[in-house]
Amino acid sequence: MYQHYKEGWLEVISGCMFAGKTEELIRRIKTLEYGKKKIKVFKPSIDNRYSLSQIASHSGYKVTCHTIETASDILKHLEDDDQVIAVDEVQFLDNSIIEIAEALADKGKRVILAGLDRNFRGEVFGPMAELMIRAEFVTKLAAVCVVCGAPATRTQRIIEGTPASYNDPTVLVGATDSYEPRCRHCHVVLNKPRKINIK
Repeated sequence: MYQHYKEGWLEVISGCMFAGKTEELIRRIKTLEYGKKKIKVFKPSIDNRYSLSQIASHSGYKVTCHTIETASDILKHLEDDDQVIAVDEVQFLDNSIIEIAEALADKGKRVILAGLDRNFRGEVFGPMAELMIRAEFVTKLAAVCVVCGAPATRTQRIIEGTPASYNDPTVLVGATDSYEPRCRHCHVVLNKPRKINIK
Protein backbone atom coordinates (compact mmCIF):
# COMPACT_ATOMS: atom_id res chain seq x y z
CA MET A 1 0.00 0.00 0.00
CA TYR A 2 2.80 2.45 0.86
CA GLN A 3 5.90 2.97 -1.30
CA HIS A 4 9.14 2.78 0.67
CA TYR A 5 12.02 4.87 -0.66
CA LYS A 6 15.66 4.38 0.17
CA GLU A 7 16.74 7.42 2.21
CA GLY A 8 18.43 10.25 0.33
CA TRP A 9 17.05 12.38 -2.48
CA LEU A 10 16.88 15.91 -3.82
CA GLU A 11 13.75 18.10 -3.97
CA VAL A 12 13.57 21.50 -5.66
CA ILE A 13 10.82 24.09 -5.12
CA SER A 14 10.94 26.73 -7.86
CA GLY A 15 8.94 29.56 -9.38
CA CYS A 16 8.76 33.34 -9.63
CA MET A 17 8.57 35.77 -6.75
CA PHE A 18 5.34 35.69 -4.71
CA ALA A 19 4.57 32.12 -5.84
CA GLY A 20 4.90 30.76 -2.29
CA LYS A 21 8.27 28.97 -2.52
CA THR A 22 9.47 29.84 0.98
CA GLU A 23 6.03 29.14 2.40
CA GLU A 24 6.08 25.67 0.82
CA LEU A 25 9.61 25.08 2.13
CA ILE A 26 8.51 26.08 5.64
CA ARG A 27 5.46 23.82 5.36
CA ARG A 28 7.68 20.85 4.56
CA ILE A 29 10.08 21.73 7.38
CA LYS A 30 7.23 21.94 9.90
CA THR A 31 5.79 18.61 8.73
CA LEU A 32 9.19 16.95 9.10
CA GLU A 33 9.73 18.53 12.52
CA TYR A 34 6.40 17.04 13.60
CA GLY A 35 7.77 13.70 12.41
CA LYS A 36 10.79 14.25 14.69
CA LYS A 37 13.31 14.50 11.87
CA LYS A 38 16.58 16.30 12.59
CA ILE A 39 16.72 19.27 10.21
CA LYS A 40 19.27 21.96 9.36
CA VAL A 41 18.00 25.05 7.55
CA PHE A 42 20.15 27.52 5.59
CA LYS A 43 19.90 30.70 3.54
CA PRO A 44 22.45 32.97 1.79
CA SER A 45 23.49 36.04 3.77
CA ILE A 46 22.49 38.30 0.87
CA ASP A 47 18.81 37.64 1.73
CA ASN A 48 18.41 40.08 4.63
CA ARG A 49 14.90 41.37 3.78
CA TYR A 50 13.02 40.13 6.84
CA SER A 51 15.56 38.58 9.22
CA LEU A 52 19.25 37.67 9.42
CA SER A 53 18.65 34.44 11.35
CA GLN A 54 15.39 33.15 9.85
CA ILE A 55 13.93 32.21 6.51
CA ALA A 56 10.71 34.16 6.14
CA SER A 57 7.85 34.06 3.69
CA HIS A 58 6.16 37.23 2.40
CA SER A 59 3.11 36.25 4.46
CA GLY A 60 5.10 36.22 7.70
CA TYR A 61 5.89 32.53 8.37
CA LYS A 62 9.41 32.08 9.79
CA VAL A 63 11.89 29.32 10.65
CA THR A 64 15.27 29.74 12.33
CA CYS A 65 18.23 29.07 10.03
CA HIS A 66 21.98 29.28 9.57
CA THR A 67 23.10 32.17 7.36
CA ILE A 68 25.86 31.26 4.91
CA GLU A 69 28.16 33.11 2.51
CA THR A 70 28.96 30.20 0.17
CA ALA A 71 27.49 26.77 -0.49
CA SER A 72 30.45 25.05 1.17
CA ASP A 73 29.55 26.79 4.46
CA ILE A 74 26.65 24.31 4.72
CA LEU A 75 29.15 21.54 5.45
CA LYS A 76 30.55 23.41 8.47
CA HIS A 77 27.21 23.16 10.28
CA LEU A 78 26.25 19.56 9.53
CA GLU A 79 26.29 16.65 11.95
CA ASP A 80 26.22 12.96 11.04
CA ASP A 81 22.71 12.46 12.41
CA ASP A 82 21.14 15.33 10.41
CA GLN A 83 18.40 13.83 8.27
CA VAL A 84 17.11 16.83 6.30
CA ILE A 85 18.97 19.78 4.81
CA ALA A 86 16.79 22.68 3.65
CA VAL A 87 18.07 25.75 1.79
CA ASP A 88 16.06 28.82 0.82
CA GLU A 89 16.95 31.36 -1.91
CA VAL A 90 19.36 28.82 -3.39
CA GLN A 91 19.64 30.84 -6.63
CA PHE A 92 22.04 33.18 -4.81
CA LEU A 93 24.54 30.41 -4.02
CA ASP A 94 27.54 29.48 -6.15
CA ASN A 95 27.47 26.43 -8.41
CA SER A 96 29.19 24.21 -5.85
CA ILE A 97 25.71 23.79 -4.28
CA ILE A 98 25.00 21.34 -7.12
CA GLU A 99 27.68 18.82 -6.13
CA ILE A 100 27.12 19.45 -2.41
CA ALA A 101 23.41 18.69 -2.74
CA GLU A 102 24.16 15.56 -4.79
CA ALA A 103 26.74 14.33 -2.24
CA LEU A 104 24.35 14.88 0.67
CA ALA A 105 21.53 13.03 -1.11
CA ASP A 106 23.94 10.19 -1.95
CA LYS A 107 24.81 10.04 1.75
CA GLY A 108 21.14 9.43 2.62
CA LYS A 109 20.00 12.98 3.39
CA ARG A 110 16.75 14.52 2.19
CA VAL A 111 17.82 17.78 0.56
CA ILE A 112 15.13 20.41 -0.07
CA LEU A 113 16.11 23.51 -2.05
CA ALA A 114 13.88 26.49 -2.81
CA GLY A 115 14.65 29.31 -5.21
CA LEU A 116 13.81 31.49 -8.18
CA ASP A 117 14.18 29.54 -11.41
CA ARG A 118 14.50 32.74 -13.51
CA ASN A 119 16.05 36.14 -12.91
CA PHE A 120 14.18 39.34 -13.83
CA ARG A 121 15.39 38.98 -17.42
CA GLY A 122 13.51 35.69 -17.70
CA GLU A 123 16.78 33.72 -17.90
CA VAL A 124 18.01 30.84 -15.74
CA PHE A 125 19.01 32.03 -12.27
CA GLY A 126 22.30 30.67 -10.99
CA PRO A 127 22.41 26.90 -10.35
CA MET A 128 18.65 26.37 -10.50
CA ALA A 129 18.38 24.67 -13.90
CA GLU A 130 21.04 22.09 -13.07
CA LEU A 131 19.49 21.42 -9.66
CA MET A 132 16.07 20.89 -11.24
CA ILE A 133 17.55 18.41 -13.73
CA ARG A 134 19.24 16.42 -10.98
CA ALA A 135 16.35 16.43 -8.50
CA GLU A 136 14.08 13.44 -7.94
CA PHE A 137 11.18 15.79 -7.23
CA VAL A 138 10.54 19.27 -8.67
CA THR A 139 7.64 21.50 -7.56
CA LYS A 140 7.15 24.49 -9.85
CA LEU A 141 4.86 27.10 -8.34
CA ALA A 142 3.12 29.99 -10.08
CA ALA A 143 1.80 33.29 -8.74
CA VAL A 144 -0.94 35.50 -10.22
CA CYS A 145 -0.01 38.12 -12.80
CA VAL A 146 -0.68 41.57 -11.34
CA VAL A 147 -1.54 42.94 -14.79
CA CYS A 148 -3.98 40.40 -16.27
CA GLY A 149 -4.61 37.74 -13.61
CA ALA A 150 -3.12 34.85 -15.61
CA PRO A 151 -0.69 32.35 -14.02
CA ALA A 152 2.56 34.24 -13.37
CA THR A 153 5.84 32.43 -14.01
CA ARG A 154 8.14 35.42 -14.33
CA THR A 155 9.43 38.09 -11.98
CA GLN A 156 9.05 41.70 -13.13
CA ARG A 157 11.60 44.14 -11.78
CA ILE A 158 10.33 47.70 -11.41
CA ILE A 159 12.64 50.70 -10.99
CA GLU A 160 10.83 53.95 -10.12
CA GLY A 161 7.66 52.67 -11.75
CA THR A 162 9.35 51.51 -14.98
CA PRO A 163 10.36 47.98 -16.07
CA ALA A 164 14.07 47.36 -15.57
CA SER A 165 16.52 47.24 -18.46
CA TYR A 166 18.16 43.98 -19.54
CA ASN A 167 21.49 45.68 -18.78
CA ASP A 168 20.71 46.24 -15.09
CA PRO A 169 22.44 43.95 -12.54
CA THR A 170 20.72 40.58 -12.13
CA VAL A 171 20.85 40.63 -8.31
CA LEU A 172 18.84 43.23 -6.43
CA VAL A 173 17.34 42.00 -3.18
CA GLY A 174 13.87 43.36 -2.60
CA ALA A 175 10.18 42.54 -2.30
CA THR A 176 7.01 44.37 -3.37
CA ASP A 177 8.89 47.66 -3.72
CA SER A 178 11.02 46.28 -6.58
CA TYR A 179 9.29 43.20 -7.95
CA GLU A 180 5.93 41.83 -9.00
CA PRO A 181 4.73 38.57 -10.57
CA ARG A 182 3.89 38.63 -14.28
CA CYS A 183 2.78 36.14 -16.90
CA ARG A 184 4.71 35.51 -20.12
CA HIS A 185 2.74 38.15 -22.04
CA CYS A 186 2.87 40.94 -19.43
CA HIS A 187 6.55 40.47 -18.51
CA VAL A 188 8.63 43.37 -19.87
CA VAL A 189 12.43 43.61 -20.07
CA LEU A 190 13.61 46.80 -21.75
CA ASN A 191 16.48 46.44 -24.24
CA LYS A 192 16.34 42.65 -24.18
CA PRO A 193 18.14 41.24 -27.23
CA ARG A 194 16.03 39.00 -29.48
CA LYS A 195 17.70 36.13 -31.31
CA ILE A 196 14.59 35.08 -33.20
CA ASN A 197 11.75 37.28 -34.43
CA ILE A 198 8.63 35.50 -35.68
CA LYS A 199 6.09 37.56 -37.60
